[in-house]
Amino acid sequence: MNLEQARREVKKLHKIISQHNYQYYVLDDPEISDTEYDRLLKKLIEIEKDFPNLITSNSPTQRVGATPLPEFKEVEHVVPMLSLANAFDKDEMARFYERIVRELNDKNLSFSGETKLDGLAVSIFYKNSILETASTRGDGFIGEDVTQNIRTILQIPLNLIGKNIPDNLEVRGEVFITHKGFANLNNKQKKQNQKIFANPRNAAAGSLRQLDPKITSKRPLSFCAYGIGDYKGSLQLTKHTQILNQLQHWGLPISSESKELKGLKMCLEYYNDITDKRLQLAYDIDGVVFKVNNIDQQKTLGFVSRSPRWAIAYKFPPAEEITQLIDIEVQVGRTGTITPVARLKPVNVAGAKINNATLHNLDEIKRKDIKIGDWVYIRRAGDVIPEVVRVIKEKRTNVKEFKMPNTCPICGSDIKRQEGKTAFICVGGLSCSAQKNQAILHFSSRKAMNIDGLGEKIAIQLTKKKMVNNIADLFSLEQKKLSKLDRMGDKSASKLIQAIKSCRSTTLARFIYALGIPEVGETTARALENHFHTLENIQESTIDKLESISDIGPIVAKNIQSFFSQKNNIKIIEKLLSAGINFNNRQLSIKSALDNLSFVITGSLESITREKSKEILLSLGAKVGSSISKNTNYLICGNNPGSKYEKAIQLNIKILDETSFLKILKKEGVTL
Repeated sequence: MNLEQARREVKKLHKIISQHNYQYYVLDDPEISDTEYDRLLKKLIEIEKDFPNLITSNSPTQRVGATPLPEFKEVEHVVPMLSLANAFDKDEMARFYERIVRELNDKNLSFSGETKLDGLAVSIFYKNSILETASTRGDGFIGEDVTQNIRTILQIPLNLIGKNIPDNLEVRGEVFITHKGFANLNNKQKKQNQKIFANPRNAAAGSLRQLDPKITSKRPLSFCAYGIGDYKGSLQLTKHTQILNQLQHWGLPISSESKELKGLKMCLEYYNDITDKRLQLAYDIDGVVFKVNNIDQQKTLGFVSRSPRWAIAYKFPPAEEITQLIDIEVQVGRTGTITPVARLKPVNVAGAKINNATLHNLDEIKRKDIKIGDWVYIRRAGDVIPEVVRVIKEKRTNVKEFKMPNTCPICGSDIKRQEGKTAFICVGGLSCSAQKNQAILHFSSRKAMNIDGLGEKIAIQLTKKKMVNNIADLFSLEQKKLSKLDRMGDKSASKLIQAIKSCRSTTLARFIYALGIPEVGETTARALENHFHTLENIQESTIDKLESISDIGPIVAKNIQSFFSQKNNIKIIEKLLSAGINFNNRQLSIKSALDNLSFVITGSLESITREKSKEILLSLGAKVGSSISKNTNYLICGNNPGSKYEKAIQLNIKILDETSFLKILKKEGVTL
C-alpha cells in the first residue's frame, strides 16, 4: 500500500467508524458486532503505524494519547453558561408560566421539556466539524480546559457528521455516570483499595477533572447534549426542539425523554410522568427543565443577572425516610468551627445508606426542637447532603437535651460562641490536632503557600505517622522518610521537598490567609497586607485599628486579635519564620499608582497566569472584577478574548495588551 492508497483507506475508515459510533452511542442501534468494530479499529491502527504522518487529532485512534497536564488552563466562555432559576412546587411553576404568557402576550406557548441530568455541565467547541476544545462550566463565565479528557468519552464524536454544520459550533451538555457505570466503578475502586465515590455526580466531576487523561478514559463517563452556545455560520432553526434533533443528526446523543409541550397543563403532566419513572431511568436526575421553545421568543425575554428568563428547572422534592436519632456528637472543622452531628440508626434514603446527618449548629437544634432519642424524618438536601427535616413528637419517649460541650473533645481547649454568630469554635487554633489535616491542606493550597504535591492522602499519612504535628513541621521533613510513605518514592519525595523549599519566599497576604484565621479569606488578608505592611504590625494591632480597614468588621477584627493572642499560635508562627519563611512584598511608603483602580482580565496571557496577574494587582491596591462595567478602568486583554473585549470597546474602556500590562507592573517595581 502506497501513501495515496493509505490516505484513501484512512479517510474511508474514519467515516465508517464514525457512522458506527453514531449508531451505537447515539441511536442505540448497532449495525455490526463488537468484534467487527474492533477489526475496523485495528485495521486503522495498523495503517497509522505504517504511515504516522496520516494520524490526525480527530482520528478514532486518538481518544487517549496526551501526556498528563500540570494544571488546567482557564477558558473564558464567549457566551456565559448561566444557571437556571428554580421552581419547587406547582404554584412557582404556574407563576413562571403566567409571567411568560403575560410578557409575550401569547396564550399558546410551546415549551421544550427535558430531564435535568445530575452531572457536570460542559462546553464543547467544534471547528469545521472537528472537536477542537472543551471546558467545564466553572462559574458560568470562566471554566477549565478539559479537552483531553472530553476526547476520551466515546459518546462524544471527534468529527460531527451530516450536513449544514456551522463552521464554528459550541455544543453544551452534561457529563454524567449511569447507575450501572457507577456500581461497576465503585466495585473496581474497592478491589483496588481506592476511594469509594459517594454518588454518580461526584464520580463524574472527579473523573473529568483528572490531570491524566488515561485515568479519565477508564471511568464510565457518558454525555448528553442539551443545546448550543456560540456559533458562526448558517443555523436556520426556529425551535429549541429542532436544535436538539439537529444535534442528534450531527452525531451527538440527546435525552430520549425530551418532548415539545403546549401550555401549562402539558408541562405539569410531563413533570408528573418523569417523576413517576424517575427511579427507573438509567441515570440520576434532580428535576425537569422547561424552555420556551421558540428561539425568537427566547431572545425577546432575554436574561437576568445569572439566568435566562425563558427557562426554569422544576426540581423534585427530596425523598424522606424515618429513623431514630441515637446520639449527637460534635466535629471540629479546619478553622475550629464546632458542628453538631446526628448519629442515626442506619436508613436508606434515595439509594444511599445514611448513618449521620449534620445538625448545622445549636440554634438549628433548638429551632427544630431536636432531642437525643427522637424519631425523625431524614432527607438528602439536593439529593446529596443528609439532613434532619423534623421531629416526630408523637413518638417521643425517653429523650434528653443536647448540650454544647465547654471544651474541645480533641485538644481540650475552650469552646466559645462567636459574637453575633450561631457558630461555636475551638480556640486551640494551630495546636488543635483535630484541625491538623485540614490546616495542612489549607496551608499548602494553591491560593495559600502553594505547595504542589501535598494532597489529602499525604497529609493524613504525615499526621498519622506523627511526622507533622503542626504546619511548621512541614519545613523539617526529610526526603528519606517521605519516600517511605505510600505512593511516594524518591522522585515524588524530592519534588515535595523542593516545593516546600520554594514556598518559603511568599507574600504577607498569602501567609496570613494560609494561617486559617476564622473568616479571614484572600481579600481580607490582602487588606491587612496593604494596611499594615508587616506581620509585626498586624500582631500588635488593636481592635480599633483593625476595624478602621474598610473590609474588616467587628467580628473579623476580634477573630484576628483572638488568633494572635493565643500563645500556641504565636509559637507556631515563630517556628515558621525560623524555618525561613520570608515576605517579598513591596514595602511602600507611598500609595501605588494603581491604588483603587478597577481591572478586568480576559483571554489567556502567555508570560503570566490570570490568577498571578490578579494577585499582583490586588497587592498593588487595585481592584479586579469579573465583568465589564462603566466603573472599569482597564481591560487586560490576552489571546482569544471573549465578549468582554467588545463590551469594553462599547463603553470606551482602555484596553491593555500583555506587553502594556507588564510595563505598568515594571513601573510599580514588579518583575516576573
